[in-house]
Amino acid sequence: MPIHRIIVILTAMLAVCAMETMAQEKDKNANAEDRQPDMDSPTFVPMVKVGKVLDGSDSIQYMEMNNVYVYPELEFKNEKQARNYSRLVRNVKTVLPIAKEVNKIIIETFEYLETLPNKKARDEHMKKVEDGIYKQYKPRMKKLTYAQGKLLIKLVYRECNSSSYDILKAFLGPIRAGMWQAFSSIFGASLNKEYKPEETDRLTERVVLMVEAGQI
Repeated sequence: MPIHRIIVILTAMLAVCAMETMAQEKDKNANAEDRQPDMDSPTFVPMVKVGKVLDGSDSIQYMEMNNVYVYPELEFKNEKQARNYSRLVRNVKTVLPIAKEVNKIIIETFEYLETLPNKKARDEHMKKVEDGIYKQYKPRMKKLTYAQGKLLIKLVYRECNSSSYDILKAFLGPIRAGMWQAFSSIFGASLNKEYKPEETDRLTERVVLMVEAGQI
């Protein structure tokens, strides 16, 4: 089973669920994004590694810790910009764990598939994986806001390095992928947009890195 097929299955399902979320949230209260996210599964995992190195006959102890990112302090022109930034931080903390879970499932699934004896066994397992992912993640997707659904698609791209449209096209075929792209455009989203950490998504990338490092 090629690794790209696993990525297709996982991210296509998340993208479809996220697009369903956009459709639902678009018609709800305009202040829905102000709700507090569920932080039971934080992205940040503290890393402290202690070891020793030899310097001649001396033994020197060292400690390795998480990266620390230093950025210029943000300056906001008005209160609205400050609120938008705070909302971005909350949204990243909400959906980044989901995007990272996709990567973990991809790795674990691929490793398990390598142990199966034939194509039939691999196909049967992948069917179970598909059903399990849809059952597990669809309820979580429904709890996301419109903005979080859009952000999730981008962060899945960040983790898997593939656009949602290409994923849907490979998984569902060009006709259904085109349908979802047309559907998403109605709600102001595009499945063809890339994640550009050095350009349009540089502020999001800054937040993601700092969340990963436990700085915010």
